[in-house]
Amino acid sequence: MAAPISGQRVVITGAAAGLGAALARAFAVRGASLVLMDRDADALATLGAETGALCLPVDLSDATATDAAIATMLAASPRIDTLIHNAAILVPQPLARLEFAMFRATLDVGITAGYQLARAALPSMQAHGGAMIFVSSQSGIKGFADETAYCAAKHALEGFMKSLALEEPGMVSCTITPGKAMHTPMSEANYTAEMKAQWVDPALLAPAFVHIAETRDPALSGARLNAWEIAQSLKGAHHA
Repeated sequence: MAAPISGQRVVITGAAAGLGAALARAFAVRGASLVLMDRDADALATLGAETGALCLPVDLSDATATDAAIATMLAASPRIDTLIHNAAILVPQPLARLEFAMFRATLDVGITAGYQLARAALPSMQAHGGAMIFVSSQSGIKGFADETAYCAAKHALEGFMKSLALEEPGMVSCTITPGKAMHTPMSEANYTAEMKAQWVDPALLAPAFVHIAETRDPALSGARLNAWEIAQSLKGAHHA
């Protein structure tokens, strides 16, 4: 069942910059009550002052710290209407040089924290409906050299989402890829010059996330969605 954004409590991870910050601003403008998580406490505080969000500085690679942040979030209110798990680690390294600590941190942020947050949000969504949106990428369906950890995390996220969608038909569970090269701190560090020449402001992708959260269209559950395509279709519909 559709739900106005103005009445929703929305949780966004990796919120201090890039796509996460763009999403926070897009939902704030629509009147959502925000819970923002990121390990960059200073940038998060600045965004929180702008959006009125509950800001929870946390390193999501630390399961204990993540549980503590979740406890604070639920103590403020047990209701969660939309969860957007956007946080990720991408440090390109071949397996021969990939230390266990980096492999573990990449998976802990990408999938373990996703599990912890989804588990925390589930009771509210079982009672009231909602949407869990997991940010994926081409690395969720393809392999790339020097990305064994990142690809493993994103592939796991895709499988997690598909199973969750089958278990919980009363809510929307989906993954979403940007569908377009984005200008973010991660892309600044990892994109080729050719890709940087094509990147777009992540704010252009935000309408897709708002649409999923607001419509809660059952047809979207279990699907791997493309943010750019959805945003462009919405833009076309508004101009029709």
